[in-house]
Amino acid sequence: MKTLVLAACLLLLFITCHAQPGLSAKVPPDSPAIVMLRGNSLSIIYNGQTILSATISNDPSSFYFREVKDSVEGKIFHAFTITSGDGSKLALEGTITASGQSFPCEENRATGSTFVRHSVGLSHSRLNRAVYDRAGDWSLSVEQAVTVIVPLASSPEQNTYQINVTGREICFLFMPRYYQKHRGLSYFEPWNYRVWSKPVVGWSSWFAYFDKVTADDVMRTADVLSETLKPYGLEYIQIDDGYQQETSYPEKWTRTNEKFPGGLPALSKYISDKGLKPGIWTNVAFSNKSWAFGNRTLFVRDTNDEPVKGRWIGYVMDGSNPETLEKLIRPVYSNFKETGWKYFKLDALRHLRYEGYNSNTGYFIKKKTDRVEAFRNVVKAVKSEIGKDNFLLACWGIRPELIGIVDACRIGDDGYGMRTLTQYNSFNNVIWRNDPDHIELKGRMAYASCMVTSMTGSLFMLTDKPEVYRTPLVEAAMRAIPVLFTLPGQIYDVDPSASMYLDRLGSELSGSGVRVFDARLTSPYTDFLLEINKPYESWMLLGRTDESRESVSFAELGLDPAKEYFVFEFWTKQLTGNFMREFHMGKIDPGYGCQLFCIREKQDNPQLLATNRHISCGGLELEALKWNTGSLCGKSMVVANDTYTLYIYEPVGSVFTGFKCEGADLINNTTDGKMRVISIKSSSGKTVSWAINYK
Repeated sequence: MKTLVLAACLLLLFITCHAQPGLSAKVPPDSPAIVMLRGNSLSIIYNGQTILSATISNDPSSFYFREVKDSVEGKIFHAFTITSGDGSKLALEGTITASGQSFPCEENRATGSTFVRHSVGLSHSRLNRAVYDRAGDWSLSVEQAVTVIVPLASSPEQNTYQINVTGREICFLFMPRYYQKHRGLSYFEPWNYRVWSKPVVGWSSWFAYFDKVTADDVMRTADVLSETLKPYGLEYIQIDDGYQQETSYPEKWTRTNEKFPGGLPALSKYISDKGLKPGIWTNVAFSNKSWAFGNRTLFVRDTNDEPVKGRWIGYVMDGSNPETLEKLIRPVYSNFKETGWKYFKLDALRHLRYEGYNSNTGYFIKKKTDRVEAFRNVVKAVKSEIGKDNFLLACWGIRPELIGIVDACRIGDDGYGMRTLTQYNSFNNVIWRNDPDHIELKGRMAYASCMVTSMTGSLFMLTDKPEVYRTPLVEAAMRAIPVLFTLPGQIYDVDPSASMYLDRLGSELSGSGVRVFDARLTSPYTDFLLEINKPYESWMLLGRTDESRESVSFAELGLDPAKEYFVFEFWTKQLTGNFMREFHMGKIDPGYGCQLFCIREKQDNPQLLATNRHISCGGLELEALKWNTGSLCGKSMVVANDTYTLYIYEPVGSVFTGFKCEGADLINNTTDGKMRVISIKSSSGKTVSWAINYK
């Protein structure tokens, strides 16, 4: 043991002397960590940084240490255990230090939760057994023993966590290059890019009008949405297939057909003048035979030197030829950027890869070029022209070759896929923004679709005709936008039935229909958790989309089972009750088709249960909340002319004496059992200060 410690100390001294204080190498090493155990002090060092510093409370003579470093197909597993020698329980307490992109989570699916978990802010869940650091792409998890990980401090540069572990044997597992090697995402280099963190909420013309869309349709929709949903957070209006002359050379894209007589610049300006951001659909297919044969060097060619054609893709543009990019790709997107388009949906990518490049491997072998890089070149050219400040969606099907280039990926088939969000949940806001496709506000699915998309921090795009947004169904979207930036609670996929086949992507020849690795519309997992962490309070949201589970324990949700909690159902605005250990969820109201429970720890004073503004129950708009003796005070950012409602629990013995509000008018103050309901309204969107006073 002394020899091991001495060697580790010398190595640590070398690393420390050659590393800049507080800085990590830009590209972290694909190597094990250094584990040092001196007496009852434990340290783990990786990339010149101490990522774990801990103390074992037991006498060093009462436990022993074991370590193994293994490599399997390029994946490094570094495991070590601390085992009690006399059968007594060990207790480890320490600090994990990681980058500002790190977060607590679950890593082991075998023992992890089957709720699809996300959090706003760093999670405090008792389910967490690991910390994942995106900036370095490493995971440190506790594989065995009771574990509690609590965030201590957070900044853009560094997060710290307190870790407490107890058990007769404590097993750690360190995995470098976690997503890149262990999850098989070879293009994942998070040190080179950040995920898109701003809300993406908008409307697409596709399911509303398909390719029959006209300029008038788009302008009418912009008119309605600028009034009904823009105040709540909707930003983008995206025209889909139907404006172009044909899918071919640049002029056929940039010069519109007869349904768009004013052209694209005028439409972009119209949308912008409404205070919205213009979005546009394009694809990578090429349909013009005579042009392709007249410019054959720009296309993938067969043994007769003629442009090859594939189903759904037409004539295959050659991404390995720089001239193809200069003549066919860059002019389209530079034009669209110059004329004000901000959101780009790039379609038919699966067909370019499968029917185009995979199906013509001989061509690329003969050219001595990589067909995957040729594919990436096409999308890189698009992104370089539109710029990093404009949003790029890859469509459709899972596209791991485009990691680091695109901002979002449509992970499943045409049509909204709520269940797809259980299949690549670990990718969302780590790899890119997941897109479940456009939401239609139809019947009971309207509320569930909006709720789940928002709870998971996914891409949120509506696709109804504008008249729908003047009906009561607009409430489903209104209360779910904007989408808050979330972090996944698991770095495994709750439903791995799609991602387990990602290694087949390079051998796929057809993009017709959902492939085995694409996210599917069916999944047995139906419950979603969103944890809200604010400086003033943390609470839990449980989204229920069917009645397969009748009750749930607080321990299953990652809450302390020894505490008492209030449960408030958001859509029906009903206080379910206050509970210990578990609660029964009851029947789903058929008018909503789902339930959203806001779960807050019970206090000994009047307390906020929820607000009506957003499904986060205050997480979006509530800037401050505090109980001062005799007064519950808060600050809320309200929407102009929207009735803003506070739901307050009043314990027995509390005597309401008055309500004060600055910047809004009181329009309702009633009681419902132990719950007080206060509604206010302001003629302008602004921060409103309020106070509820008690004896």
